[in-house]
Amino acid sequence: MTEKANEGGEDEVSVDERYTQWKSLVPILYDWLANHNLVWPSLSCRWGPILDQATYKSRQRLYLSEQTDGSVPNTLVIANVEVVKPRVAAAEHISQFNEEARSPFVRKYKTIIHPGEVNRIRELPQNSNIVATHTDSPDVLVWDVESQPNRHAVLGTADSRPDLILIGHQDDAEFALAMCSTEPLVLSGGKDKSVVLWNIHDHISTLATESGSTKSPGSIGTNLKPASKVGDGSDGPQESPTVGARGIYKGHEDTVEDVQFCPKSTQEFCSVGDDSCLILWDARVGSTPVVKVEKAHDADLHCVDWNPYDENLILTGSADNSIHMFDRRNLTCGGVGSPVYKFQGHEAAVLCVQWSPHSKSIFGSAAEDGILNIWDFEKVDKVRGAGGEIIENYPPGLFFKHAGHRDKVVDFHWNAHDPWTLVSVSDDCGSTAGGGTLQIWRVIDLLYKPEDEVLAELDKFKSHLITCSS
Repeated sequence: MTEKANEGGEDEVSVDERYTQWKSLVPILYDWLANHNLVWPSLSCRWGPILDQATYKSRQRLYLSEQTDGSVPNTLVIANVEVVKPRVAAAEHISQFNEEARSPFVRKYKTIIHPGEVNRIRELPQNSNIVATHTDSPDVLVWDVESQPNRHAVLGTADSRPDLILIGHQDDAEFALAMCSTEPLVLSGGKDKSVVLWNIHDHISTLATESGSTKSPGSIGTNLKPASKVGDGSDGPQESPTVGARGIYKGHEDTVEDVQFCPKSTQEFCSVGDDSCLILWDARVGSTPVVKVEKAHDADLHCVDWNPYDENLILTGSADNSIHMFDRRNLTCGGVGSPVYKFQGHEAAVLCVQWSPHSKSIFGSAAEDGILNIWDFEKVDKVRGAGGEIIENYPPGLFFKHAGHRDKVVDFHWNAHDPWTLVSVSDDCGSTAGGGTLQIWRVIDLLYKPEDEVLAELDKFKSHLITCSS
């Protein structure tokens, strides 16, 4: 998209036109939206815990990163976000934002100086003050964000010291990272073509009980062998404790790009990679694949997610611009991947897929085309016009298209505490003056409520509309 824009300018104009059209529709399509300009791109965004609730809004943690050019350190950012509650924001206000300004709803709370750029952030479901990060190294870094000191990101500042380092990869592990929903298990994949599993229960229990205390970083365990030395701003280098792998799983023939746990099992998980394969694993039966799906897509696989309501359904996203939905009871046909359905609605590589935590049939997908699509697989065969005719050139199953970003959408996250509220980030270095865009948004409920409820509500305003028109 960027290269073509630089050559002829046509694609750049089309992106601007698309954005202008989207912004004009914001008061109609959204219940609430906050746009926040980022000085540096963020490659990952994750919701944290709810801090407090008020009548018209709640305050919630948000985890971001700052991928810098080296003039200042890379950072892990902990922000506090004011999330406006449904049907509170005035329609005429939510579209009145300056793209180059920072949102008053997003405030930086703490900065952690990260050893290298932050490629991926994942929070521990049992204690969302504990996060793990991937950088350009073989290690997974674990942080207790509440006990970590706030740091000033200036050139020459020593790195913050992780509370725990997970070791086991033999080469850089940059993106594939997942946390188990029921136990403190961490899953990772990397350039060494392996999937690595850790159990950090003993140390996380200490983190959880001491969170909020005045303990120093790195004090989560004393019986661990020393890790590589990184600074924490004190005099001289310090050592972080390490944890070795519980299991290392081999089966991919190229870099592992994403991993995910089965929602209802601590022993089952899946992975995807640049070898175009989807692999299912079971730690109880060994370190080799239980099922290996060859040619799950026609190109590299970038992302995977497992349905939290139906453990048979798995989503994959690929560089072939598509999303595939697989049923693990029938994964292959003729020796290659046989998805239940192929969702075609992006014009560039799909970077992130994620099921909604509130509905078994809703999921989102983000791509390098700058679009974040929301899909409903139960509506695949129900795309009809007012007269019942099939709408052509409309991707089956596509429910909503978020076009608020002007460059590749690198990550997004559903808010588990607030249905239909999402956070998304784009890396704008290729299309604007640089930096990135953070958007927090909620789809208007008239779009997803049952049709009879919507009609009943609109009927209440009929007399008012008639009066206004006369």
